[in-house]
Amino acid sequence: MKDLIKAFDELPLIVKVILCIPMLDIVWSIYKICRSVDKSNIVGIVLGVLTIVPGAFFIWIIDLLTLLVNGKVWWLD
Repeated sequence: MKDLIKAFDELPLIVKVILCIPMLDIVWSIYKICRSVDKSNIVGIVLGVLTIVPGAFFIWIIDLLTLLVNGKVWWLD
């Protein structure tokens, strides 16, 4: 799990931005779930699952903005 998180964190910025495209943003939702599972954060796991289906319509905007400002996707840790 930690290897997957590290691999996503080390991706080039352009690849991260491409993964923020609305239909590809599910990849970031899975990343968020993996981060929450790694830290045993139950609330993060539940919210991560909710970002896949109902949240996928607007969460990509938040991901894109935080990625461009901070260089990484925002999540509860």
